Amino acid sequence: MDTPLLALTRRRIGAPSGPSAESAAAQNMRQLIQLRWIAVAGQTLAILAVHFGLGVPLPLTEMLGVAFALGAANLFATLALPRHRVQRGEVVIALLVDMAALTLQLYFSGGATNPFVSLYLLQVVLGAILLPPAWAAFLAVASVLSYALLSVRYAPLVFPEGLIAETAHLFAIGRWIAFVMVAGLLVLFITRISRNLRARDTHLADMRQHAAEEEGIVRMGLFASGAAHELGTPLGTLSVILADWRRMPGIAADPELLAEVQDMQSEVQRCKAIVSDILHSAGQPRGEAMASMTAGLFLDAVAEEWQQTHPHLSFEYDRSGAGAAVIAVDPALRQAIWNLLDNAAEASPDSIILDAGIDDGMLAIAVRDNGPGFAPDALGRVGQIYQSTKGAGHGLGLFLAVNVARRLGGRLEARNRKAGGAEVRILLPLAKAER
Repeated sequence: MDTPLLALTRRRIGAPSGPSAESAAAQNMRQLIQLRWIAVAGQTLAILAVHFGLGVPLPLTEMLGVAFALGAANLFATLALPRHRVQRGEVVIALLVDMAALTLQLYFSGGATNPFVSLYLLQVVLGAILLPPAWAAFLAVASVLSYALLSVRYAPLVFPEGLIAETAHLFAIGRWIAFVMVAGLLVLFITRISRNLRARDTHLADMRQHAAEEEGIVRMGLFASGAAHELGTPLGTLSVILADWRRMPGIAADPELLAEVQDMQSEVQRCKAIVSDILHSAGQPRGEAMASMTAGLFLDAVAEEWQQTHPHLSFEYDRSGAGAAVIAVDPALRQAIWNLLDNAAEASPDSIILDAGIDDGMLAIAVRDNGPGFAPDALGRVGQIYQSTKGAGHGLGLFLAVNVARRLGGRLEARNRKAGGAEVRILLPLAKAER
């Protein structure tokens, strides 16, 4: 049985990924791009409706030119987004571009008297959500200065004689439309941004948890390798003593006693093999490629070795459902399965089951027992270090199994069986050739 604790600290295959700070910035930029398309379409429709629908003359060339330039900038951002990292400065520039476009449109359509001047609030709120305080304050100051400038410098609207009496009513409608736009866009955008930020925070919390688990594994690995080095001398001494005993005439003449000495020699050799595996594992380079082999051959070896150490236990083994599947394996996976089998044997000394099959494109290695099962409050903490379902121990077996499965790109699942007992499954991705 191998004990490669330090091997678990190598690079994981298919490590869980999530929205990092960088990807959250990219998602926020994507939301800004979508919002800008809405702004381009809204500006174009509003310009055409006011000019042709209400008959209020507007500088179409300038205003439609601003909308076109904003659309062109948005198209460039859309095409460039998947090909490069999104930096915080790009979000600042995007909001400033939007503010500049809004300022120009308001300048050509009545300045601060335009009811849509309240759209500045949308830019300020978005800046407060997406940017650090300093940049958010800068954006707020820019909007205040733009508003102040539009109060003194702007192209006034010229209403036809037939609309002069309706001016107050039209401005009230415009303010209502602007309020609805700001409220609706804020709810839509802030909801999405909040979801992105929560996902990022969750991912960062998971990464911190994984880092803590890695640190725990490293500490255990260092302790195990040190202990293995220290055990080498006493195991060597025991091996020599047992060899001498085996040659003693009194023992050699007693078949029962000789068999016991041979059993002790076998166990000592097994202990020496474990020590060698620990030291070999500790010396392996980080990120070393793991071998691929069929699940049947791998599980056959694991089951045979484990059953030899538990000859009096009723052990059912069936791997017919996944014998030809090819998976990436290393000694840590064998150790993880041994740990699960040992736990099952302690919970259910009469019989346990080991089987394997294909579940949703993954190899599912299941260990079942007829014991009391997991306590309800323990199921949610299965695999956490120092969380044990037994009266003694610290849950290291399940903890290591969880990390082995995660490192190999899979996961561990635990549940209580309806018929009684517990079931723990390791799900591993198949090699590419088998998919």
